[in-house]
Amino acid sequence: MKYFELDFKITPFSTDAADLLMTLVGEAGLESFVETEDGFKGYAQERLFHQEALDEMVEAFPFIDHQVTYTIVEAEDKNWNEQWEKEGFKPVVIADRVLVTNQQDAASSYDYKIIIDPHQAFGTGGHQTTGMIIERLLHMDMAGLDVLDAGCGTGILSIFALMRGAKHIFAYDIDNWSVKNTLENVALNSVAPIDVVEGDASVLTEGLSYDVVLANINRNILLADMPAFRSVMHKGSRLVLSGFYVEDIESLKAKATELGLTFVNQTERENWASLMFEL
Repeated sequence: MKYFELDFKITPFSTDAADLLMTLVGEAGLESFVETEDGFKGYAQERLFHQEALDEMVEAFPFIDHQVTYTIVEAEDKNWNEQWEKEGFKPVVIADRVLVTNQQDAASSYDYKIIIDPHQAFGTGGHQTTGMIIERLLHMDMAGLDVLDAGCGTGILSIFALMRGAKHIFAYDIDNWSVKNTLENVALNSVAPIDVVEGDASVLTEGLSYDVVLANINRNILLADMPAFRSVMHKGSRLVLSGFYVEDIESLKAKATELGLTFVNQTERENWASLMFEL
């Protein structure tokens, strides 16, 4: 999986300007940010990065007294892997009940322990969007359900759904790395059964249906793929979305309503959001 690293400079720097810019550039495919002294660095998957959209956002940045510039380089997976495998990641605790760690022998007093070996600086469960979906699954009766995990990444949502009693998972991701990593992490957690394939929403098979559809992806892909999700839902199926900002909520609600889905509720955390719908 190839990532771009974008180094944004804001002159003069202000936290408000940086926060707004992070929100805007997320629409161009950037999914993780690291603050710097005069701006921030953002990371985007090559396949999901839209530079033309980014340039339009930078050009139209509403803080007219601030100048925004950026440089872009390819972030090499090999270097990230070496550092990640050497240092690991800090354990993440979700809702005081779920521990996410890369240490198989880590002692835990929590209700659930998820072991993730991500090989990358993304997909460890620390992001707000992942945490919100895991919290939702904590309060859902998953026993005996068939679950679709769209854009599975490290497989953390699939793994937790199985821990919560799901009967079977079908997962997919556009990156072959994610498919392999999901299978590795499933084995680490000794959960099954799960089928994982490489591809996008076109891999969904007509005639099959799922009780729960999980999709932690950016807004544009969610809007494009929601009809495909709807096609594999049955009466009573639930659709859980995240990976987008609070300001994207209305457009996603409108699309869901158009498809005959009923809004159930929403959660928000640090300007990120999650939505649940039911058929």
